[in-house]
Amino acid sequence: MAVLGVQMMMLKNQVAEDGMYAVLERLAAMDLHAVEVSQIPMDETNTAALERGVKELGIEVGALSVALKAGPTATGDNLEEHYDKVVADCRRLGTRFVRIGMMPFTAMVSKEACEAWAAEVEPAASRLAADGITLCYHNHHVDLAQFDGERMFDIVRRVAPSVKFEVDLHWVQRGGMAPLDMLKEYSGVCKLIHVKDFRVVPVPQEAVDKMMSGDVAGGFQGFLNIAQFAEVGQGNMNWPELLPAAIDAGAEFFFIEQDDTYGRDPLDCIADSRAYLASIGY
Repeated sequence: MAVLGVQMMMLKNQVAEDGMYAVLERLAAMDLHAVEVSQIPMDETNTAALERGVKELGIEVGALSVALKAGPTATGDNLEEHYDKVVADCRRLGTRFVRIGMMPFTAMVSKEACEAWAAEVEPAASRLAADGITLCYHNHHVDLAQFDGERMFDIVRRVAPSVKFEVDLHWVQRGGMAPLDMLKEYSGVCKLIHVKDFRVVPVPQEAVDKMMSGDVAGGFQGFLNIAQFAEVGQGNMNWPELLPAAIDAGAEFFFIEQDDTYGRDPLDCIADSRAYLASIGY
C-alpha cells in the first residue's frame, strides 16, 4: 500500500504563519503521515521541524522539491548549486525521492529543446541514484503535448532513463489522456502520485450576462473556464479504480494536492479529501 500524505505547497502560508511542526501536528491528527515539501524554504528552522516531525509524529518526508538549475520557475534548492545540501537534507530526513515539479518553459517549445533539457537531467538523476536518491519528474498538461507523435513525457523517459515519474493524475486528465492509460503505459516508473480531483462547475452567471448583452467572446471565455481543481471525491475522477492501478504501476506515495482551493481553508479541503479517501479504504 502506498503511503498517503500531502503536498505541502498547499500549506505554505500556514507554515509561514504557524511554523512547520504545528502544521505537521494538524496533518498527523487527520491520519496523514507523509509530506512532500515544495515552495517552502528548506532552511534550518523548517528542516529541524521536519526532522522533529519524523521522530515524534511518525511523519515521513516522502519527497523534496528541487530544480535542475536556477531559473524563473525554480523555487528553493537546485541540483546545480545545492547538490550536497539536497543529499544532506535527504539523509537527515530519511527521504528517498526528490522531484522536479516542472521543466523550464524554454524546454517546452520544441522537441529539440525538450531533448536538450532531458539530456541535462539524466546525469543529475544518475548521480543522485549513486547516492541512494531517486529523481522524479512531475507532469502538467503540457507534458502530454506531442512533437512528431511523441509526448514530452515520453521524450523525458527516452532521453533520461534514470528519471522516474511523479504522475499528477489531474493534469493527465486535463492533458487529454485517460489516467488509467497513463498508469498502464508508465507501469514501473510511477513512484509518486498527486491525488487531485477534476471538477467542472456550472457556467457562471457573469458569462451568461456577457453572452446576453452581446459580448459573445467574453461569454464563451467564461464557458471555457469552468474546469477546476477539486477536493478528492468532489470531482469526476474514478479514484476506486485509479488508486489500485497506481499501486500496480509502482506508486510508493500518494500526495493529496489542490492547486487552488477557491477561498476555502486548505486544511478544510485536505480534511475533506482525507475523509473521502478513508471512505474508499485509504
